[in-house]
This record gives sequence, C-alpha cells and structure tokens, in this order.
Amino acid sequence: MTRERKALIDLSSTSYYHLIARCVRRVFLCGDDEYTGKNFDHRRTWLVERQLNGN
Repeated sequence: MTRERKALIDLSSTSYYHLIARCVRRVFLCGDDEYTGKNFDHRRTWLVERQLNGN
C-alpha cells in the first residue's frame, strides 16, 4: 500500500532529505542530462520553493 510522502517524513527527527536527480525513464529532475544533452537547472528553484513551503 502506498502512502503520501508527507506521512512518511518526520520533521522532528531530521530536517534534511536527499533528492534524487534522476527520475523514471532516465528523466532528469535538475542538472545536466548527459543522455539527452539538455539542462534542467530551471527546475531547481521550483523544488526549493516547494520544500520551503512544505508542499
């Protein structure tokens, strides 16, 4: 059974989490994708804002 990530994360035990830069099907979340040659750094700001807002 799947659970929301919000339910899995306990902020009282740690406030740091590692984000994986590569997703399914070799799709990169941010940074340089060596496979396609594209750069996805524009997504980094979006991810930081979502983390800070708790979404």
